[in-house]
Amino acid sequence: MTQADRPSMRPGFRLQWEEVQKAYVLLYPEGMVKLNTSAAEILRRCDGERSVDEIVADLESAFNRKGLQGDIEQFLQLARAQGWLSAAVS
Repeated sequence: MTQADRPSMRPGFRLQWEEVQKAYVLLYPEGMVKLNTSAAEILRRCDGERSVDEIVADLESAFNRKGLQGDIEQFLQLARAQGWLSAAVS
């Protein structure tokens, strides 16, 4: 995945808040993944509209932190390898 890619959830995957879990979960036909706060914040921004760079900038602004690029890109690579995300190039 490159900085210009625009990641989005693959068909069949849905991110939602689960009150019982007190966490965001990723639902898919074979099961569910309970997400930590960081993973959920990243995936919430994977709408197919924003580039990786835009997601990074938004998260750095939202949490008033710099230097998140590497961690976010690493998570996005993992999420894509797990089959959760696809990425369109702009």
